[in-house]
Amino acid sequence: MDHITVPKVENVTLLDRYMGNKSANGILYLTATHLIYVEASGADRKETWIALHHIATVEKLPITTLGCPLVLRCKNFRVAHFILNSDTVCHEVYISLLKLSQPALPEDLYAFSYNPKSSKEMRENGWKLIDPVSDFGRMGIPNRYWTIIDANRNYEICSTYPPEIVVPKSVTLETVVGSSKFRSKERVPVLCYLYKENNAAICRCSQPLSGFYTRCLDDELLLEAIGHTNPGSKFMYVIDTRPKAVKVERTSVLVHCSDGWDRTAQVCSVASILLDPFYRTLKGLMILIEKEWISMGHKFSQRCGHLEGDPKEVSPVFTQFLDCIWQLMEQFPCAFEFNEIFLLEIHDHIFSCQFGNFLGNCQKDREDLRVYEKTYSVWPFLAQRKSDFRNPLYKGFTMYGMLNPSTVPYNIQFWCGMYNRFDSGLHPKQSMIESLLKAKKQRIVLEADVHKLEEKLKAHDEPLEEVCTCSQLGNLSSQPLGSPLTDPLGFISIDGDLNALMGNGPLSREGGLQAQTDQVKSQCAYCRHDYCGIMGSLRAINISEDVGFSSDPGISEAGDVSGAMGISGNTGSSEAMGFSGDISISGATGLSGDMGISGETGSSDTGISKASTKEAGCSKQH
Repeated sequence: MDHITVPKVENVTLLDRYMGNKSANGILYLTATHLIYVEASGADRKETWIALHHIATVEKLPITTLGCPLVLRCKNFRVAHFILNSDTVCHEVYISLLKLSQPALPEDLYAFSYNPKSSKEMRENGWKLIDPVSDFGRMGIPNRYWTIIDANRNYEICSTYPPEIVVPKSVTLETVVGSSKFRSKERVPVLCYLYKENNAAICRCSQPLSGFYTRCLDDELLLEAIGHTNPGSKFMYVIDTRPKAVKVERTSVLVHCSDGWDRTAQVCSVASILLDPFYRTLKGLMILIEKEWISMGHKFSQRCGHLEGDPKEVSPVFTQFLDCIWQLMEQFPCAFEFNEIFLLEIHDHIFSCQFGNFLGNCQKDREDLRVYEKTYSVWPFLAQRKSDFRNPLYKGFTMYGMLNPSTVPYNIQFWCGMYNRFDSGLHPKQSMIESLLKAKKQRIVLEADVHKLEEKLKAHDEPLEEVCTCSQLGNLSSQPLGSPLTDPLGFISIDGDLNALMGNGPLSREGGLQAQTDQVKSQCAYCRHDYCGIMGSLRAINISEDVGFSSDPGISEAGDVSGAMGISGNTGSSEAMGFSGDISISGATGLSGDMGISGETGSSDTGISKASTKEAGCSKQH
């Protein structure tokens, strides 16, 4: 708070960079952790919260006829353009934001003041939720070839490695230490992934220190021992990034870049995701990030610019990794348990400094900062929101083995959800998975409404009859979310908001519950008639278990998409497909058409629009 000289500024304009004529006027608040902008007009008085550690740059532009411009560019790709009336006040806010966004000391980061008011025991258990060492147990380690050693418990072998590392069982500790002296930053070759089916391994390290012609006997012995852990192969790839070398050629791979904490982490992590379906689950991705990035010494503090320092050290290495995962999700939409919201949430928190996981540059730094005693882990926070992060198209752990993505240029998509997330003036491509997830949430809300109405009927001792249930619409909820999408809307089971069906008002105690129920049933019968006509045109739609969005039209040859369902160009599907009819899926409205699932932001607020449900007699009350 010492750096905040002007905590509140009134009459501040927030410009929309894509819609110049659309601007908001409100009040700007500056706190120790967030910049908050509250619009002065409007019934809801919209609030915009920007975490101070998300701010990458602050730019004070020359005074214009509108006022004094202040532009914030954030690490999560938000751009906020404010206009202040006073140049003096604008300068004060500018100086405060410079100091608050990149503090000089680690103790000034948000994580050390964040207090969710949970017990000490809960905080300690939170740090134990994700254990990277347990992943090696899942791989069957220790075994006859590999062992886990804690020789680095005091960080004497390598200061940027975790206390426990996995090395060949046949090597001695002296060999490991000798090899570390030959490698940059002492980052000795260690195991990161073992393919149990054929003993092929992915190992990682840094480059040799002394040049190409200098030899180190210990390092050669260690590499030879790694090769011997895979008896089925007579050689080992070095600096090879192909995951097929592990599965198809059954050959071990040693990956390194210069220091082994940037590109090496990217390559090993993406290869693991391609090879192992476990890392495509919610928990699996958490463990992978903890194992290959956090514990293995990716320099989060420097790469993310958490503290005041050399700007040349800042690099979007982890952002690139998340983009790689999203590209795979686009090509294999049924192979991942999580959705893009999960990736965006993780991306937000590597910069927010709200949790201790991503502080410091290595495990030793975090121990020196005592983050396990003073801060909280991000993983329990994310685990509580699993329902928000689940992919409704996910087919299960065993459905997909190794992924073989297409890398031709036209299959690499622009991730609007990441890079244009805050640009309200644009209409980016709408993810079908996100739309289905929102529809699933809507179904849960409507089912809860039905349950409440049934309880009210029971309380009044009136005969309980079926009121607009899912079974009346063809028992749509019987199809599990992870099953093949033979009926793409079949799992939604949306009958309409019952309160809205009854004249936008709650059930009246004086009006007779049964009479109102009969009215609801009558209206729902009409909805069912209209709905069944729509669903009849969708029966031919089939997205097979091998569906992958890997070509220009956005749908692989393995997937058969036909019928009256329309997929517009904004969803990544080519116009050449020429689909149109009763239901269309578009980037601007999410799911829309006669079914009536729409909204300018992909049905994020209403799920069922008033305009599209009017003819069916169903509406959703905001």
